[in-house]
Amino acid sequence: MDLRIFTEPQQGASYDTLLTVAKATEDLGFDAFFRSDHYLRMGSADGLPGPTDAWITLAGLARETKRIRLGTLMTAGTFRLPGVLAIQVAQVDQMSGGRVELGLGAGWFEEEHKAYGIPFPAERMARLEEQLAIITGLWATEPGATFDYAGIHYQVENSPALPKPAQAKVPVLVGGHGAKRTPRLAARYADEFNMPFASIADSRRQFARVRGAVAEAGRKAEELVYSNALVVCVGRSDAEVARRAAAIGREVDELKANGLAGSPAEVVEKIGAYGEIGSSRIYLQVLDLDDLDHLELISSQVLSQLG
Repeated sequence: MDLRIFTEPQQGASYDTLLTVAKATEDLGFDAFFRSDHYLRMGSADGLPGPTDAWITLAGLARETKRIRLGTLMTAGTFRLPGVLAIQVAQVDQMSGGRVELGLGAGWFEEEHKAYGIPFPAERMARLEEQLAIITGLWATEPGATFDYAGIHYQVENSPALPKPAQAKVPVLVGGHGAKRTPRLAARYADEFNMPFASIADSRRQFARVRGAVAEAGRKAEELVYSNALVVCVGRSDAEVARRAAAIGREVDELKANGLAGSPAEVVEKIGAYGEIGSSRIYLQVLDLDDLDHLELISSQVLSQLG
């Protein structure tokens, strides 16, 4: 089971804070550092000092880390044109020496679009499908050849399809709860399917849908990594768990029901239950980015037990 650290910087974080967490992620043996792609805080957080851009952040981290994978859950398709995003991701992949992964979603948070003058179009899933086709098509085009795409929402003509990523294939993540279109997109374009903030039962159901869609697409189910994203709140004692829950404005019982919370042993047991339904990678949503002791505890008493 891979454990990855997943951050939500729109709730309030500077680049320096994210760099500190990313370096701790690397030093403590976690597999990857991922971040959300949002420009507006959610809930009661003040959001200070303001948003950071996902791909500018990852470009910086690419130069200041050496081992960990870097990526997004999920880049909002509404924020970037597909050709531009293909260039950005390829460049950051080069800057990292081939450690980048692209999670791409349709975009959903209308308020952040209004707050920063970003169009919030209809038919976002149809746009996402075209974006996936264009980005993967550009990267797959052989050097010296050109790429063309004629879609309803995007058209690409005579593109040299440059630059190329450092990796032969940048892993693409697709995720979500949708029963039909999401599994189909994952089956066609993804290397990993991520189920965000879902129960074991809901994850099992959605993984089965994706496996079915993968088979229909003529691929093998094991070609995809199946993963979950879950909030994490671990403590050495009940009091420490309660303190960490309070720091992120959540209740312990709710966190235990909907995430990974409690003692290290409780969290290891629940991660194992997700593993039994086919999840091989967990993105730990860390909401208090100043609590580095939390990461150390997870590394020493959770990660160390997962092998």
